[in-house]
Amino acid sequence: MKIMSNSFKDGEMIPGDFAFAVQNVETHIQLSSNRNPHLAWEEVPEGTLSFVVVVHDPDVPSKGDDVNQDNRVVPATLPRVAFFHWLLLDIPASTTEITSGSHSQAVIPRGKSGPFTPDGLRHGINDFTSWFAGDAQMEGHYFGYDGPCPPWNDELVHRYVFTLYALSVPSLEVIGELSGANILAALDKNVVIGTATLTGLYTLNPSLKMK
Repeated sequence: MKIMSNSFKDGEMIPGDFAFAVQNVETHIQLSSNRNPHLAWEEVPEGTLSFVVVVHDPDVPSKGDDVNQDNRVVPATLPRVAFFHWLLLDIPASTTEITSGSHSQAVIPRGKSGPFTPDGLRHGINDFTSWFAGDAQMEGHYFGYDGPCPPWNDELVHRYVFTLYALSVPSLEVIGELSGANILAALDKNVVIGTATLTGLYTLNPSLKMK
């Protein structure tokens, strides 16, 4: 199985149009268009009954002490953890692409509603939900796609891994809320018959090159 995108190439930078935030000289960052990128796939395994898309950043700082702090940096040597940006379930087996902007076209304070989409798919809860917990203006449940927003003082260029799962079931049974951890646990139960990945890069650190 292969996955590709018209929005960015594997191993290259994701355009700011598909990010939660972009660089700003005066304020470090500003909110962006936050559109979901285009995805397409082919060479689907026989017996596929549905698909799941999971997008995660494996390069998120494990400690937030230095994150977005003036005159400090997030060192590249700091241990990293995963952050889920998009969890899309129950994609029909007949589907071969997702158009750009079809699931997100802006930053929505307090998050987009869910889990069900207008066409009957399910969106999981992304990790901006926990990131904005306690923020009076942004706190909420963030369903669906919310794009890259790495720390502007991080020494690492972050990776954003788009993983497509082909499933042998028409709908993924998830125990508990539709979090990244619970969805991955459900995918571990012998329902995955094929995978494909696409990786984009992103940074908000002006000292790092955006190729």
